[in-house]
Amino acid sequence: MLLAFDMGNTHTEIGVLDGKKIVMTERVATDLGKTDTEYGVLLHTILEIRGISPSEIEGAIISSVVPPLTGVLKRAVRMVTGRTALVVGPGVKNGLKLKIDNPRALGADLVVDAVGAIALYGAPVIIIDMGTATTVCYVDEEKAFRGGLIIPGVNISLNALSSETSQLPRISLEDPGKIVGTNTIASMKSGIVYGQASMLDGLIDRIREEMQSDAAVVATGGLAGVITPFCRHEITRDSELMLRGLQIIYAKNVS
Repeated sequence: MLLAFDMGNTHTEIGVLDGKKIVMTERVATDLGKTDTEYGVLLHTILEIRGISPSEIEGAIISSVVPPLTGVLKRAVRMVTGRTALVVGPGVKNGLKLKIDNPRALGADLVVDAVGAIALYGAPVIIIDMGTATTVCYVDEEKAFRGGLIIPGVNISLNALSSETSQLPRISLEDPGKIVGTNTIASMKSGIVYGQASMLDGLIDRIREEMQSDAAVVATGGLAGVITPFCRHEITRDSELMLRGLQIIYAKNVS
């Protein structure tokens, strides 16, 4: 079994894969204050609850955009499973062509998303990842990563709206029902949901126009399921994209 981690700024996804089967996934809060022992206890507990013995773990891989915690998590994995986790980064084979200014600076999460998207959906492809930040990236017909956009995430925008104004409350993200809200909360929900959806539709149009491509679109990340149903473009939602990408990269480096 392969133990895979997608460590983001807000949440960390933990997955266990056995061949093509995803045995389990869990999301936990990313906590800069946790030690390797604390992450080890958390990991051991999750595996125990899910009925997976650490001895069944044959390998591990980490994608992290939180450098201070990458080593912490790697030590925790070693502590619990006895395995040394592969960390996605420079020097790790991924099969991805990079046509950007500074390939070594490309975030591990974007690399993994692109590898997974190419394998599952082909190229060209537009990849939307909706987490703490929203990223929109483009891979061309030659399977080369060409770059993309980084946008404040949905929750960042929503929190800024509430914290920077005196009379706007914090709200939950859900179907606003209609575009034109008739009260404050309904108007805020509509503004966030339809505003984000319209932004994505517009960016898809602009990327396709600039790249002269009718690229397919795939979306992943915790908030993709909230926003993309309101987009007018056809967007495939894939919550397993990151784990599949990690599995592919692991296979390229460990044989």
